[in-house]
Amino acid sequence: MASDDKLASLLSRASVEISSRGHQLPQLRDHFSAGTDVTITFLPGDNYRHNIETAAALRRAGFNPVPHIAAREMASREMLDDFLTRLRDEADVTRVLLIAGDVALTRGPFKSSLDVGVSGLIEARGIQSVSVAGHPEGHPYLAATDASRVLEAWRDWGVGTGIHVSVMTQFCFESAPILEWIGAIERRGIDLPVIVGLAGPATPATLTKFALRCGVGNSMRALRGQIGRFGRLLTDTGPDEVMRGLRAAPQAVTAPIAGFHIFPFGGLRKAGHWLRDYAAACGQGALRTTERAMSQTSAQKP
Repeated sequence: MASDDKLASLLSRASVEISSRGHQLPQLRDHFSAGTDVTITFLPGDNYRHNIETAAALRRAGFNPVPHIAAREMASREMLDDFLTRLRDEADVTRVLLIAGDVALTRGPFKSSLDVGVSGLIEARGIQSVSVAGHPEGHPYLAATDASRVLEAWRDWGVGTGIHVSVMTQFCFESAPILEWIGAIERRGIDLPVIVGLAGPATPATLTKFALRCGVGNSMRALRGQIGRFGRLLTDTGPDEVMRGLRAAPQAVTAPIAGFHIFPFGGLRKAGHWLRDYAAACGQGALRTTERAMSQTSAQKP
């Protein structure tokens, strides 16, 4: 399968994110198909019991809940154990997304996502798949070399435990940082599947706010270019440019990409509509490509 066809197919199965409060569930039902992987945020100060309730509600609605586990928010080993046990028992959770958490100080014994991994609780509670964070444009508090070492440790941890490990990237506004980062980790022998994070449709003003909060820097120039091109801040900007760059890249370069994740900064309705519209456009493009190929083959026949 050609690179662009593969990526378009993966995009049709993209995961999406909701808050831990669960109030977005009606919108999710309206705009995303049952069976979609849905990550549940864990923001500073969240009560993990709300995350469990939201995960259970998602499972009952036919979605696959993928809760964030924020390491620095876990006040004790017992809290983490209770969180994981109840996620498994009450919501049939088999995959989690491990993050350090957006706080400088730790509430308990876990300073990093890797601390959670080496605790032994992930495998003890029957979690089968773990996603960890990747930062194509760098991490504000972690040097590139250290970030690579962390991913190497996760690769080795996955081999040792038999648990599937993937890397979910922070969103960017252009494809170059993503492709360069994939190449860099491959050169270090980090052969983990990559789930590419995409910023869903939103106004440039909204995207800029989240980009500054999340430490997205270099590709901000691409967003500024789109503001200039469209001429006003009220025009929604989707990840079309990012997808165009990824689909144009050689298949060997994009081979580690195993999925996509939508950050719905502009809301679930806009994100769902963009996914459907983009998939339809890709389908029409693939049909035109096939028709051209058949036409050329027919013309070459004697």
